[in-house]
Amino acid sequence: TAFLHGDLEEEIYMEQPEGFKVEGKENFVCKLKKSLYGLKQAPRQWYKKFESVMGEQGYKKTSSDHCVFVQKISDNDFIILLLYVDDML
Repeated sequence: TAFLHGDLEEEIYMEQPEGFKVEGKENFVCKLKKSLYGLKQAPRQWYKKFESVMGEQGYKKTSSDHCVFVQKISDNDFIILLLYVDDML
């Protein structure tokens, strides 16, 4: 469900899904407030949201790999978080 949390940067509309159409309003469309699976923007928007949250928590991206985040706890202790699509280690 990670891709469903990305914030959209533009207005995107979709046809009403089957089962949600109201009689007399079949030609209405839905304006999306968040990303949906299948949108080409969904992976990028999810990553931007994740990157923002990690920054707020004190993590920094490594310059060699933008999916590796590091937080220094003390002189000798670090937390290293690896991101692959929507899985973290």
